[in-house]
Amino acid sequence: MKLTWFGRTAFRIHAGGRIVVVDAEAAPAGVDRRELLGGADDVVGFAAGLPMADGAAWRPRPAGRLLDAGETPPPPAFWSLGEGTVLVDAEGEAPLLLVAGAVPPLGRWADRAAVILAGTALAERGETVLAAAAPRLLALAGSEAEVDAAFAALARRLDGTGLVALEPGLAVEA
Repeated sequence: MKLTWFGRTAFRIHAGGRIVVVDAEAAPAGVDRRELLGGADDVVGFAAGLPMADGAAWRPRPAGRLLDAGETPPPPAFWSLGEGTVLVDAEGEAPLLLVAGAVPPLGRWADRAAVILAGTALAERGETVLAAAAPRLLALAGSEAEVDAAFAALARRLDGTGLVALEPGLAVEA
């Protein structure tokens, strides 16, 4: 999985053999829309009528059987766990949870997930994530001051979780 943050809550994600753009409308004015949306297979938003799921009970779909596999993997499934969240379930990838609002309840699946926190209060929301789960990656998308404060607050609580700061326009392998 490859993540590119374009600023605010706009992301471009390569997952499950597809290109997913999240919250394109939120991209800052200087972002080239052709770069952000070019080749996108799926475009979703944080409030785009995604089906709702209970984060404590949700489970990733089971991996398809090799015998049943076609030439291309099935498209990712998208869920909302509440306002300001997008959950991406792509075959062959860990679940990806993008959170621009309050952290929703998280189930055992979150221990294998990559979680992206965008916006403000990154340290507080990171503490909430780490109290509920030990995701394999916690990525922070926010101002330099927010990210610095989150790194200082979260470093002692990671217990095996990777922590990374996202830079606008730079891709990160997750």
